[in-house]
Amino acid sequence: QAQLVESGGGLVQPGGSLRLSCVASGSIFSGSTMGWYRQAPGKQRELVASITSGGSTNYAISAKGRFTISRDNGENTMYLQMNSLKPEDTAVYYCNADRLTMRGVTYYRNYWGQGTQVTVSS
Repeated sequence: QAQLVESGGGLVQPGGSLRLSCVASGSIFSGSTMGWYRQAPGKQRELVASITSGGSTNYAISAKGRFTISRDNGENTMYLQMNSLKPEDTAVYYCNADRLTMRGVTYYRNYWGQGTQVTVSS
């Protein structure tokens, strides 16, 4: 039933790379600001990176220079390329959209995916 579905998480060694994907199922987000958030055990959910409908990006300091957020509106997919991963990147990563359009109707609210686990460990 979730409109946003994340994939691409897994277990990697420090210094490794992963690419996360977020697909809007049955919805479109071309007009949405999108973001990747993460939540580690015992921690607050935090913004990792965001991207506007026009492609402007913003990154958390911890992600800057290592992560790249992008979107393909034609494929209705958002990506997070993560390089030089560190153990502190370990978290559940969530996709977020500030609005979704379904059957021609745009709903202005925050939508969240179910999350995908990223574990960075030796």
